[in-house]
Amino acid sequence: MSTAQLRSESRGQYEAKAYAAAGAKSPLAPISITRRDPGEHDVQIEILFCGICHSDLHQVRSEWSAMPTVYPCVPGHEIVGRVSKVGSAVTRFKPGDIAAVGCLVDSDGNCPECQAGLEQFCQHMTFTYNSPDVHLGGVTYGGYSDSIVVKEHFVLRVPSNLNLAGTAPLLCAGITTYSPMRHWRVTKGKKVGVVGLGGLGHMAVKFAHALGAHVVVFTTSPNKKEDALRLGADDVVISKDADQMSNHLGSFDFIIDSVSAEHDINTYIQLLRPDGNLTLVGAPDKPYAVSALGLLFKRRSLSGSLIGGIAETQEMLDFCGKHNITADVEIIPIQKVNEAYERLSRADVKYRFSIDMASLKSQ
Repeated sequence: MSTAQLRSESRGQYEAKAYAAAGAKSPLAPISITRRDPGEHDVQIEILFCGICHSDLHQVRSEWSAMPTVYPCVPGHEIVGRVSKVGSAVTRFKPGDIAAVGCLVDSDGNCPECQAGLEQFCQHMTFTYNSPDVHLGGVTYGGYSDSIVVKEHFVLRVPSNLNLAGTAPLLCAGITTYSPMRHWRVTKGKKVGVVGLGGLGHMAVKFAHALGAHVVVFTTSPNKKEDALRLGADDVVISKDADQMSNHLGSFDFIIDSVSAEHDINTYIQLLRPDGNLTLVGAPDKPYAVSALGLLFKRRSLSGSLIGGIAETQEMLDFCGKHNITADVEIIPIQKVNEAYERLSRADVKYRFSIDMASLKSQ
C-alpha cells in the first residue's frame, strides 16, 4: 500500500462541488470531487471568489508540454474565502476569518529555498491544482469549487478593507508583478516601464504607482491611454511609434514585460539605463532572440520572475490593504466560465474575471 493510500485511510474525506475539464477540448462542467477533512495543521475554507488566470486556460487546454494536464482538471489558484474549520494545531486562523490561497499549497519546508521564504522555487512544491496530491492520491484540485483544505503555512490573511472579488486575482496577478518590483528595488524616484496593459500589466501599474515610481505604460493600443492614466500611469507610449520609443532611450531603471504574444524585447532593452533591468512575467510560446550587445554595453540585465514566497505574498496583501489596491474585475457566475475562457483568449476583459462561487450552490 502506498504512503498516499495510508494517509488517505487515516483521515476522513468529504465531497465538494466543483467545475472541471474532462479533457483538453472539453468545456468546464459540474463535478463532485473528494477533499480531505482538515488535519491538525490544516485550514478548511469556504471559497467565496476565485479569479481566472490565463494559466488556467493554458492548463485546462493542456498547452504546456512541461506541465502536462491530468484530467479531470479543476483549475483556480486565486482563492479568497471564509474559514469554516481549523485543525487542533492551527494558531493563526479561526472559523469566520477571511483567508486566501494562491498558487502553492505545500513544499518540503526543509530546502534552502523554503528556509529563505522562497517556496516558489522549492523542487518539491505542490501547486494548488494539477500537482500530485500526497494526501488523497491523484492530483490537487483548485479553487473552482465550493471549498478547499490547505496547510496553515500556505493560507494568507486578507486585510479587512479590501473588496473580496478584487482581492482574489492578487493571489497570482498581484504577487507576480509585486515580487520583481520588490526584488529590483522599485522605489520613489525610479522610472518604471510596464509593457502591456492586461491582467498582469494593470496590477504592475498600480503597484509601481503606489511605490512612488514614475510609471510609463507601453501599449500597441492608443485606446488604452485613458485607462492607463486612470490606473496610475504618468505617461503612455504607443510602442509601434518609433519616435515615441526613441524619446525614452536609456532612461528606465526597471521595465516589467507582461506580454505573452510574440514581440521584440530588444527595443525595450535599449530603453534601460546603465544597470537597468527588464523582467519578463509574460510567457510567449517561442524563445526570444536577444541581442547580447544590448545587454553588454550598459551592463543591463534580463530576468524572469514567477509569483513569490508565502511571506512575500502576505507582504503584498498587507501593502494592498494599506494602499487600498485590488484588481479591476468583472464578476461572473461559475456557469459562465466557458464563455469567460473564450473571451479571455481574445483579451476581452478589463482586467480579470472573478468567479462568485456562491453561484455554485445553485448548481
